[in-house]
Amino acid sequence: MATQPPFRADQVGSLLRPPELREARAKARAGALAPAQLNEVEDRCIRAAVARQESIGLRAVTDGEYRRDFWHLDFMSQLDGVGTTAPVGMVFQADDVPPMATITAKVRCSKPIMLDHFTFLKSVATATPKLTIPSPAMLHMRGGRNAVSSRAYPDLAEFWRDAAAAYRTAIGHLGAAGCSYLQLDDVSWAYLCDPKVRDNFLANGDDPATLPRIYADLINDALAQRPAGMAVTMHTCRGNFRSTWFAAGGYADPVVEAMFSTNVDGYFMEWDTERAGGFEPLRLLPRDKKVVLGLVTTKSGALESTDTLRRRIDEATKYVPLERLGLSPQCGFASTHHGNTLTEDEQWRKLERVVEVARDVWGA
Repeated sequence: MATQPPFRADQVGSLLRPPELREARAKARAGALAPAQLNEVEDRCIRAAVARQESIGLRAVTDGEYRRDFWHLDFMSQLDGVGTTAPVGMVFQADDVPPMATITAKVRCSKPIMLDHFTFLKSVATATPKLTIPSPAMLHMRGGRNAVSSRAYPDLAEFWRDAAAAYRTAIGHLGAAGCSYLQLDDVSWAYLCDPKVRDNFLANGDDPATLPRIYADLINDALAQRPAGMAVTMHTCRGNFRSTWFAAGGYADPVVEAMFSTNVDGYFMEWDTERAGGFEPLRLLPRDKKVVLGLVTTKSGALESTDTLRRRIDEATKYVPLERLGLSPQCGFASTHHGNTLTEDEQWRKLERVVEVARDVWGA
C-alpha cells in the first residue's frame, strides 16, 4: 500500500460544479449574491464533495476547485505583475475560450494565494487534502515572449528568476499552513510534443527546442525551498476545456527527459486516447519517481471496463515496475467552471472505477 502521495488510486483535482454552486456563482457575478453568501454555498458544496470522495475510498481529496473559474488563471492573476487578455494564436475549438495570462510588471508574491482554500479543505477532510495550482511555466507557456512585457523584462532571465521566487514564497505559505500534498498542473510538456504548438511558440518569439530545459529549471528553482514533508506531483495533459483538446502527439523523448528531471515525487500523465501515443517514454522515468496513469477519460461519460484498465496497466509495466505506478483520470472533470460533457453521476462512477481497479491491482 502506498503511504505517501501520489496514491495508487488518485485524481487530478477538479470536479463538476453542482447546480447549486453554479447558480450561486452566477448570482454573485451579477451582484445578486453577497460574497459571504457565496462563501457559504461554496463551503457547503465542498463539504459534500469531500465526503463523497472519502466514501468512494480516495486517499487524497480536493475541493473540486469549486472556488475557481479557471484551473490556472485564478491563482496566477493573484501574483503581482500578472494580468489577463483575450487569447491569440492557437485556441480551443470551442466558444467562450478562457483568457490568456500576460506579464505586465515585475512578478512577485506579496500575499498568500489560495491559502484560505487549503485551510478550509484541511478542516473538513479526513483523507489527505490535496491542493492543485498551475506550474510556474504556465506564466509563460500560452503567450510566450509576446505576452511578457519587454519594459518589465527586457531580459527573460530576470523573468524566470522572479517567477521562481514568487512561487517559492507562495509554496512556503502553503507549507506553513500544513499542506502536505501539492500538485503542479503543467500542460506545456504535452503541448511541446505537438508540431502545431511548437510552430505557435516560434510565432510568439520562442525557441521550442530550448523551452523544456528552461521550464524544468524554472520548476526546480520554484521548488528549491520546498517545505519538509510536502509531497509534490505534476500533472500534464493535452487540453481539457469543455471536453475539447488542444494538442496531439505522443510524449517526445527530449521533452519527457526534461520533465522527468523536475524535483517532484510523481507525474500524472495522460493516456486516455490514441492521441497520447504509447507508454514507451516511461522507460526514461528515474527510479525514484512514480507515474500515475491517466487512463480514465474525463471528456465523456462512457465508463472504462475493468478489464481494459487492467490490460493497459499491464502494458505500462513493460517500462515501469508495477509498484511505481498508479491510476487516475487523465485530467480533471472541470478544468474551468463550464465543466466537461458528462454528468455528475458519470463522474463519480469513474472515480469509483479508479478505486475499484487500484484495489484489485495493488490492494490499495
